[in-house]
Amino acid sequence: MSELSSLTVDGASEPQAHGNHQSSLEEDPTEASRTRHSLSVLHISYSVSYSVGRWWDISSCWQRWNRQILKDISLYVESGQIMCILGSSGSGKTTLLDAVSGRLRRTGTLLGEVSVNGRTLRRDQFQDCFSYVTQVEAIMAELHLSHVADQVIGNYNFGGISSGERRRVSMAIQLLQDPKIMLFDEPTTGLDSMTANQIVFLLTELAHRGRIVILTIHQPRSEFFEYFDKIAILTFGELVFCGTPVEMLDFFSGCGYPCPEHSNPFDFYMDLTSVDSQSKEREIETYRRVQMLETAYKESAIYHRILENIDRTKLLKNLPMVPFKTKDLPGTLCKLGVLLRRVTRNFSRNKQAVIMRLLQNLIMSLFLLFFFLRVQNDMLKGAVQDRVGLLYQLVGATPFTGMLNAVTLLPSLAVTLQKFTIDGYFYDYLALTRASRWRRVPMLRAVSDQESLDGLYEKWQMLLAYVLHILPFSIVATVLFSSVSYWTLGLYPEAARFVYFSAALLASHLIGECLTLVLLGMIQNPNTVNSIVALLSIAGLLVGSGFVRSTEEMNYVFKVYSYFTFQKYCCEILTVNEFYGLNFTCGNSNNSVINKPLCAIVQGIQIIERTCPGATSRFTTNFLILYAYIPVLVLLGIVVFKIRDHLTSR
Repeated sequence: MSELSSLTVDGASEPQAHGNHQSSLEEDPTEASRTRHSLSVLHISYSVSYSVGRWWDISSCWQRWNRQILKDISLYVESGQIMCILGSSGSGKTTLLDAVSGRLRRTGTLLGEVSVNGRTLRRDQFQDCFSYVTQVEAIMAELHLSHVADQVIGNYNFGGISSGERRRVSMAIQLLQDPKIMLFDEPTTGLDSMTANQIVFLLTELAHRGRIVILTIHQPRSEFFEYFDKIAILTFGELVFCGTPVEMLDFFSGCGYPCPEHSNPFDFYMDLTSVDSQSKEREIETYRRVQMLETAYKESAIYHRILENIDRTKLLKNLPMVPFKTKDLPGTLCKLGVLLRRVTRNFSRNKQAVIMRLLQNLIMSLFLLFFFLRVQNDMLKGAVQDRVGLLYQLVGATPFTGMLNAVTLLPSLAVTLQKFTIDGYFYDYLALTRASRWRRVPMLRAVSDQESLDGLYEKWQMLLAYVLHILPFSIVATVLFSSVSYWTLGLYPEAARFVYFSAALLASHLIGECLTLVLLGMIQNPNTVNSIVALLSIAGLLVGSGFVRSTEEMNYVFKVYSYFTFQKYCCEILTVNEFYGLNFTCGNSNNSVINKPLCAIVQGIQIIERTCPGATSRFTTNFLILYAYIPVLVLLGIVVFKIRDHLTSR
């Protein structure tokens, strides 16, 4: 670790030009005495297939259109080298990095192979192709982050650390596992010139520490020219050139395009290898020029030297093994504990979210108070109608507020850079979070998608941590709501009944949120999830409650469906809890059943038998069934997120 202390990013020391730096696995005995690694990308091609028309257009929806994203790309990089990939927007730079790192989704066709130390990697080996763990304090010092170790990363709206510090946090996340191969997608985008220079210089120094560094840059400065060992240029997914800076100057000069004096070589060659679509004539002219350069490169000695290096590496027997990362990771309970602490800490920082979660049900209870004021026991004053309407509203609203929490309040994690002293890199890795996505402020699901790709934990563990963290908030919110509404509205005046009332609504609230989490694991669009949960809640309430139509009067299909709705059991609990033992009056004593048919109802048990016959004897069973929905949905969510983990894995 002594080498880390010498690293600076403030420009105090200038890097030496190494554009013509070449290393060989069989040369330089001093270099060979250290463990060296190589990355080979051989004939990588990637294509995707799309439907020509929309799904409702029967005539064209079955027709497919194939698009070639990458075409026959070969690269070779060794330890101690930094490669820069250039190209205009849409040239395939990010797709190439995804292909090299094994992060391409399985929706396209990927051909070719990626090898480390001459050994072709299997799909399940990409995320494990890293070395052993380093100390987080050294990494914080290495990247000049010690002074912001306890600050929130933040975003555009929340503030936090600076843009350059956020980028260095992204690098620190990767360095925690001391990888030997590091990929960066446009690390300088959005930064000022000085900060961008510091970032590139930092990456250069990381490469010189024995790592392989590959990065893409959209608009590089001329000062970067001397930093890179190799430069690759992509156009429409094809490799126009790949070699050292000196080789690049010689290659294009040999093709009749020397870089003018006092010009930025990057800008000049980017323009030279781009297709100008401003006019048809210009597009044809520039496209032919690009095709000529691609052909010249494939016929050059530079390209054949890359293929020879790849072939030679496969034949050597004294190469080191693939540098996989350590498998000595914390157990599931340790990961779950750290995830729970992180989710809770970040949610507690969002004051608006905390207030909304705790008070949204209370605000709803205030509306109910003003609407109902206080329920009566007089049948002629709506004793039954008010109670039934109130219970119907409660069972319908509580799962909906749970759904809103999962969709709206699934928190964006602006994580503090905490230096946890618990043993193991896992804790430090979580503390640093995914700052590379700070501009998009991802939901928790997006964060877990990204972090699980790094092999840090599985998505279902984040799901379980989220479920555990919502329990105390949900309990407090439900008790607040019940305390205000139950006693003020004048429901059955008994403490035990209040507890049953609160417990039933708590279960309904949690079920709504857990159901939403399950659907969020299957469906990407939260608006679609919102609609589905709303429809399921309405259908379950209509069929299962028994308030709109008695279960005994329904046809067989709806009767069977009602047993699968949690609203059936919640409504039966609340109905028995409120009406059992309740006696009604009917105005003055002169009113008769003949004159006032409502006066025939004198006891609450009559309402119970009309709405949900036999519910009194099923009170405890209904509670058990109702609360069984929560672990069932959590287990279903774990299964769904495991499937999601598999589908989005490398």
